[in-house]
Order: sequence, then C-alpha cells, then structure tokens
Amino acid sequence: MRAIVQRAIDANVSVNHQIIGTFAGPGLVIFVGVTHTDSVSVAHTLAEKISGLRIFDQEFVSQFDQLCVPPSSSRELSAGELGLPMLVISQFTLYASTKKGRRPTWDLAAPREVAEPLVEAVAQKLRELGTDVSQGKFGADMEVALTNAGPMTLIIDVD
Repeated sequence: MRAIVQRAIDANVSVNHQIIGTFAGPGLVIFVGVTHTDSVSVAHTLAEKISGLRIFDQEFVSQFDQLCVPPSSSRELSAGELGLPMLVISQFTLYASTKKGRRPTWDLAAPREVAEPLVEAVAQKLRELGTDVSQGKFGADMEVALTNAGPMTLIIDVD
C-alpha cells in the first residue's frame, strides 16, 4: 500500500463541483493507492504510521491558536497527538508504471473490489485512532484543493 501525505493548512475535495470532504486549519491530506497484495492488516499499519508521523514542529503549530499542544519533551509532534483532521482520497494512479514509453500502465493497481474496502479500512482505522476523517468518493472524478504547508509531502510505502 502506498500513500502520499501532505501537511496542509486547509483542504477540500469535490465531486461535480460539490464539496464532499473538507477541513480548515492544519491537517493532513492523504492520497491512498492499493496494490494486489495489500490487506486490512497493511491498511491498519499504514493508518497507524500516518497518524504517528512527527511532521509538525512547535514553530508550525504555534501559528494556530485553536491547537492544544500536549506537554511533550519532543519538538516534533504528530497529527494524531495534536488531534488534527485528515482528508483521505483514493488514488489508483500511485501505482502507475511509467518505465516504458509515455503511456502509464495501471497493472500494479488493485481492482476496485480489492482497493475500495482497503481505502475504507485506512480511513476507519484513523477514526479509531481518534482522528476526524473526511473522504473523497472512490472511483469518482474528484477535484482536490489544498494549501500545502512547508511544503511537506511524503511518500509512504507499507508492505
């Protein structure tokens, strides 16, 4: 399973020009790709890793009055520790192969019947970890808008 994680100041996702998921204030935008060998266990591992990523430093967090920063000896905090919202969006193109020619192939991307429940498992595990999660719509033509903070964009692979 693969994710692109972007630290954002705000974000939203729309389908047919209607916003279906959003957050204001700092949080994470998570694009999730699924391959054939992924499982619910892998989805849960990915969610736990993302929730625990220490990518929010004290300087960044201090810009936002609404955040309650837990007492910590660490200067870096995770979205999970800060209770930040997350926007989860399915993205089969994360498994595109562009090694040959100019036309990507999607052979490594799992089919809908495999991928959709696993993207949902990532979102559900994040909720179980105490996160406010918004989602895109699986398989829809989505419009994603976000303000990347940093910029901070990470690629996360979990087997």
